[in-house]
Amino acid sequence: METSDTHGTGGQFEEALERLHTCGPEREGWLSNHAPMVVEALAAHGQAGRVHRWLDRYEDKLEDFPDRVAPVTDDNWASALGDPRRITDWTDHFSRTLAERPWRSVLAEWWPRLLPGMYGGATHTVIRAGHAVRALEADENAPRLAELAHALGYWAARHQPVTGVTALLGARTATAALDAVPAIEPGHLGFRGRLAAVRRLPGWAGSVADPDTARDRLTELVRATTHRYATHGHGEPTMLVHAATAPNAVLRTLDSLPRELWAPSLHAAWIASAAVTAMYAPAEPVGYRPAASLTPEEVLERAVAHGDEHVIKFTDTALDVGDEPALAAAVRAVEISAPLE
Repeated sequence: METSDTHGTGGQFEEALERLHTCGPEREGWLSNHAPMVVEALAAHGQAGRVHRWLDRYEDKLEDFPDRVAPVTDDNWASALGDPRRITDWTDHFSRTLAERPWRSVLAEWWPRLLPGMYGGATHTVIRAGHAVRALEADENAPRLAELAHALGYWAARHQPVTGVTALLGARTATAALDAVPAIEPGHLGFRGRLAAVRRLPGWAGSVADPDTARDRLTELVRATTHRYATHGHGEPTMLVHAATAPNAVLRTLDSLPRELWAPSLHAAWIASAAVTAMYAPAEPVGYRPAASLTPEEVLERAVAHGDEHVIKFTDTALDVGDEPALAAAVRAVEISAPLE
């Protein structure tokens, strides 16, 4: 099985995107449409031939776009930011903009505007953008540009900053900082309610200003959060994958951004990981060792056969990390998550 990040899709990935771009980014008023992210992950790991079969299993979860409200323009965009009623308006705006300008120029303009609100949509907004950017870096074509427009539009509409968080004394490593994250008080329900209860987080990344150091720290964070899932994922098997997949979406976008945006990207990614950890981490970790050591190909096959969208995306991140603890964490995700029906 081919697992290299080639995106050699024979057009099947593009067909899947075109199929998906008739659908909105959410269902049931809040839940994210994960299909564009999953089909990109499959294509990136040589599995483009399976994207339509996976979509056939997932398609009952797809819904139409909401109605348009009013066009988003260069003059009124700030007032439309964070308004989920404007998802279609925002997607229209980025479709027009990306038709007029190079996509990296658009990304560089909008990334700092959107970055403070990457927590909207339970971080799926930035995750979808990260998948879209990776696809465009591999090959630029119309369906992939359209996917970036959809991703940025979703992010803008669900833009949700985190405010009122006190920085605690930091730790020297990402692992130690994650261990120091205090859990929120019990009784808060839903992602938004739990996010609002996050009041204190270690200040692990706040002092970093050098771009290369920011990249190194972000790489360390992705590795630490991926490894941590093996022992802590049982706290909430679905939501805790975002502690790894959200910062990895940021990491895979860095090379498409100006270097001066790398440190702010690290800061936002750390808050995302730490907040998800505070919101969902279990009271105690558990020891975990997979029954057998598996190759990356075998781990990917298990994830695809399992089918759950979060499992596939977490496995995609684990394959990026690539070491044995990361692969074990992906196996753990398969074992504790409900499969796609």
